[in-house]
Amino acid sequence: MRVEDLGSVLGGLPPSPRVVTSGNSATPWTVLRALDALLESYTLHLLNPHPGVPDREGVVLETAFVGPGARRSPRLAYVPARLSMVPLLYGGTLPPDVVLLHTSAPYDGRLSLGAEVNVLPAAVEAVRARGGVVIAQADPDVPYVYGDGELPLDIFDAVVEASDPLGRPAAVPPDEVSAAIAERVAARIGDGATLQLGIGAVPDAVLAGLRGHTGLRVWSEMVSDGILDLERRGCLDAQRPLTASFLFGSDELYRWAHLNPRLRLLRTETTNDPGLIARNQAMVSVNTALQVDLYGQVNASRVKGRIHSGFGGQTDFIVGALHAPGGQAFIALRSWHPRADVSTIVPMVEEPLTSFQPSAVVTEQGVAELFGHTERQQAEHLIERAAHPDVREELREEGHALGLLT
Repeated sequence: MRVEDLGSVLGGLPPSPRVVTSGNSATPWTVLRALDALLESYTLHLLNPHPGVPDREGVVLETAFVGPGARRSPRLAYVPARLSMVPLLYGGTLPPDVVLLHTSAPYDGRLSLGAEVNVLPAAVEAVRARGGVVIAQADPDVPYVYGDGELPLDIFDAVVEASDPLGRPAAVPPDEVSAAIAERVAARIGDGATLQLGIGAVPDAVLAGLRGHTGLRVWSEMVSDGILDLERRGCLDAQRPLTASFLFGSDELYRWAHLNPRLRLLRTETTNDPGLIARNQAMVSVNTALQVDLYGQVNASRVKGRIHSGFGGQTDFIVGALHAPGGQAFIALRSWHPRADVSTIVPMVEEPLTSFQPSAVVTEQGVAELFGHTERQQAEHLIERAAHPDVREELREEGHALGLLT
């Protein structure tokens, strides 16, 4: 189908329909913009919206994980939910009327969701059950990736051939602070561990610090270029597939993923299930935060009352890792926020919490052990080993006032 003919499959929609689309690095820009021109009002639902998504009167930007394309929008509708639970919403309070996907070109009678599987299979199932519309932007530059994102051609109401580049992370070389944090995290990871890391300077540096390891496994939300580097160096267990839910990286990563039997992208209900995460040997979860307080409570979601991101998969992976045999869950962050010019270790978080009590909090100052220690010991470790020296005395005074220190 030509993109100009898209209106022929949208005629029976209800007023202000809900449109679920690929997010993160895989937004189907050509077809999304065409749909936006055809619909006067609608709810656009996607994870991690990037700049350029339709943001105008008549459009509600609905998401369970806020990205830079929606963070400051007056039309943002944030839905708090652990990522593993988002698929349930499509059969409940957030029923889709249209699902718009950025897929590979057809291969052997199927299309692949390519770089993002995530919550999308559940959205497709929910919209088909409602008699809604499924549209693919089939793109020859999108990799065909094995796993839960392989969908038969006959479930699509329309397939539009169009090419849009997949998203790529900005190249951010690690600075001294990121490298110091990463060195401390990497030192806690042994051979044969199972990895979950996100995107950013610290996770990239942690992965670089594992280049001498062997037998590593991957069970994560995301596969990045750092994982690809370990694969090519022979650091990963060759007998176990790399399991994740989406890709975010370079053109080289996307080319490597195409028809690669080593990689499986599975639906979020699988990758983020804490019970399944807990089955992985020596599961290591590395996440970041905006603040950690003396109680071991973590805010990774809000800044001054405004939603910044969301729960994401942090709670899923922290719980899963802590229950895994030999598992560890780290919160890795700078001790001092360079933009806000404030300490990231605070007496008590005043924002809604994202998670609490990981195995340890790691900053460039050191490693603060939390799990298995008394609340007094936790507070002492955070002050003496994780907090910036300039705020330690103030934190001690606040710790006394809170009754955590004596």
